[in-house]
Order: sequence, then structure tokens, then C-alpha cells
Amino acid sequence: MVKEVGRLNVEGWAARDESGILSPFNFTRRKTGPHDVTFKIVYCGICHSDLHQIRNEWKGSQYPMVPGHEIVGTVVEVGSEVKKFSTGDRVGVGCMVGSCHHCDSCSKGQEQYCEKVIWTYGSTDVDGSVTFGGYSSLMVCNQSFVVKVPENLPLDAAAPLLCAGITVYSPMKYFQMTEPGKSLGVVGLGGLGHMAVKFGKAFGLQVTVISTSPSKEKEAREVLGADHFVISKDEKQMQGAAKSVDYIIDTVSANHPVEPLLNLLKVNGKLVIVGLPEKPVQFAAPAVVMGRRFVGGSLIGGVKETQEMLDFCGEHNICCMIEKIPMEYVNTAMERLVKGDVKYRFVIDAAQSFKSDE
Repeated sequence: MVKEVGRLNVEGWAARDESGILSPFNFTRRKTGPHDVTFKIVYCGICHSDLHQIRNEWKGSQYPMVPGHEIVGTVVEVGSEVKKFSTGDRVGVGCMVGSCHHCDSCSKGQEQYCEKVIWTYGSTDVDGSVTFGGYSSLMVCNQSFVVKVPENLPLDAAAPLLCAGITVYSPMKYFQMTEPGKSLGVVGLGGLGHMAVKFGKAFGLQVTVISTSPSKEKEAREVLGADHFVISKDEKQMQGAAKSVDYIIDTVSANHPVEPLLNLLKVNGKLVIVGLPEKPVQFAAPAVVMGRRFVGGSLIGGVKETQEMLDFCGEHNICCMIEKIPMEYVNTAMERLVKGDVKYRFVIDAAQSFKSDE
């Protein structure tokens, strides 16, 4: 690692404006503090939110922006107060790099709901600098937001677990959508959706994929192990599946009607939204009142729960289906992501894309 005025030089790729075009960008990170873990980034997943952020589609984006919050790599240095991690460990950082540690959410291990949460990129860090994400060569993070990646999981396919994985695992656990023999509907078969199917099967659930794309049925059944497949645009199929599932995870961020999905729930059924459609979610009150149905939402998961999820994945050999790419391909990957042309997550090979910092 090259040190410059007490900071570490890092190579990355950044968006400079709302065009979202990414290009090489050199920057610095703080040197390893007493509570920090510094690691060489080996892989970083491309999340759909990266696309929204680099194009300022959610407003408030700060440029230059180095995206990426599905970051895995190997530890090269730890601070004097770090006891849980050592040089050479396989580690990861997800969507957060800091929080207040004192509020009600933090005390419950739900740092993602802390009002002072520091996001992995586009936030203000503890030293006043803007946070830069994992489309880069090196990461420095407080040990409280670093997790260990199980040895048996391939590092590249484990990276997207840090957002796509935890985003569906957390609500399934919190809302008790894990009882063996019960039925789970998964809306959308993308990065999040394919992970929901995998977790559903690992929990012993009957899984129904609900999709607008008939072409995805073969893979949903034969590769991911889904038990049923319903085309949401087909009224007959939707009517035939009425009151057939106990739980639904809705992963779709495109605008779509929710009321037809509520009709698929049994009495006491639960629908949890994890996607972020642009338009408000609307449904008639009887759609929930007449079946005592519940509609909720969920945002990623806390650090402790993320480690629990990774350990669960290690025990059940669960990882993401990915397409590995060099950093130079990232702008093409973003265009393909807009079209949904990926199965099911792009992962940047950062170790091969950047020169060594050592």
C-alpha cells in the first residue's frame, strides 16, 4: 500500500455526473485506524441501486461517485484494537460502514434504520470525507461493519449476498416466513428474487415464482428448484393461484400493481416489499381486511444478521448465480442491467482489474 500524507492511495472507477458513465478515478482512503480493517478488494457485485445512484434517479447523488456495496476481499492490515479479524481473512462489507451505535435501532442490531447510518458510498464518513464504495482496489472499514465470508463459499459468488442476499433473508426471518411446509411466493426473478427462491427452498418452503417473463419458467424450476411458476400478466393463471401462498416477497422495483398479488395470499398471509417502485403502492382496503392480510417492508439487515445469513449460506452451500466481468466492462454491464439482461448478478473482478497496492 502506498501512503500519501497519512492516507492510502486507491484506484477506482467513478461517475462524474448524472450520465452515470464510469471511468478511472484515483482517490485516497484514511489509513488503518485502531478499530479499522483494511482489505484488498477482490470482487464487488453490481446492485441495481448502483445504477439508480450513479444516474441520480433517487436524487441527492454526490459526484464523483464510486459505487459498490457488495464488497469482498482479503485482509491486509488490522488496527491495534481489532481482535476478530486477522491478515489473510476473507471478509466483506455491505451497504453500511458506520452508525451512531447508541440509538434504539443500533441497540437492537438494526443499524440500517439508524438515522445517522453511514452508507458505503455517497455518505459523509466519520472523518468528514465522502464515502467511496467497492468499485475500487482497497477498502478501509470499522471492524463493527465487517463480516467474515465462510471458507467454503466461492468469494465471487458470495459478494452479492451482502445486499441481494440479506435484503430477502432479513424479512423472511423477522416476519417468520420460514416455517417448513408453508408456501412462499417470490415476485420477480432477478438478483433478489433468485436468492429468495434459494432461501425459501433451504427453509423447507414450497416456492412459487411470480414473473412477467414466461421465458424464466424453465430456469426457475430446473435450476433454482421452484415448485410452481405463475405469469403475473396471465389473469387465468393468477386466478388459479388465488389464496395459494402464505407469504410473498416482492422484489420488483418497476412500477406494478400490488392488489393482484394480495389476492394470492391465504388468510393471515404476509406480503413484504423489498423493491422500491417509483410510484406509491396502492390497493383497496378490502384486499387486506377481508383476509386479515399484512403488507410490510424491509431494508437490508443489520451487521449481526448479515453474518448469520452468511453462516447460513455456508452451511447450506447457498451463493448467487453471477456473471463475472472486468472493471472495463462496467458501463456495458449497466446498460445490460437496465434491460434485465443478467443472470442474476454482475460481479466485478477487482483484483484482476487494478494494479496491486502493495
